[in-house]
Amino acid sequence: MGSPFLYFADERLSRAELTAACLDGDLVALGDAYIPADAVETPALRAGSLAEILGDTLAATHLSAAWVHGGLPLPPSRHTVQRAVSRRLHVVPDRRVVYRDLQVAADDLQLVGGVLVTTPERTLADLARAGDDEHTEAARLLAEADTDAAVRAIARLEAGALPHKRSALACLRAIVADLQEDVTR
Repeated sequence: MGSPFLYFADERLSRAELTAACLDGDLVALGDAYIPADAVETPALRAGSLAEILGDTLAATHLSAAWVHGGLPLPPSRHTVQRAVSRRLHVVPDRRVVYRDLQVAADDLQLVGGVLVTTPERTLADLARAGDDEHTEAARLLAEADTDAAVRAIARLEAGALPHKRSALACLRAIVADLQEDVTR
């Protein structure tokens, strides 16, 4: 069961009623759902807002996971999801989703707000391995929110054999060094 603070269109209220409540200042949009205007936006609520997309077979990864963990202020325009179960899935194409068919290991997942999300260290490793400016900036913001996860992500990358490992390690080491430099100023 989802959070009582999350409202999805056509579940308890129609989209028109939810939009009217937003105009009245009673609700605000959060991902694919709405929450009371005075509710504190938590990782559980952000994750729960993805429940209709993820169900119990998909996990939020990359930029979507960074948003859930508090590394991004706004959700990405397209959520990155990955298979969280061993069986192959038939995923209906959805313009809101980037689907990766490779299964995420259970050790790399955590249950947040009733849905599966990659752990902060796995998320940081994935973001650093992507190598573009958007993912690097998301990695920096997530590392600011959870520096320990960045250190664990570096250790994780050093221990494994993954594509783009060297560039990811360089990226994360630079981010951690910048964060430590900021602390000493």
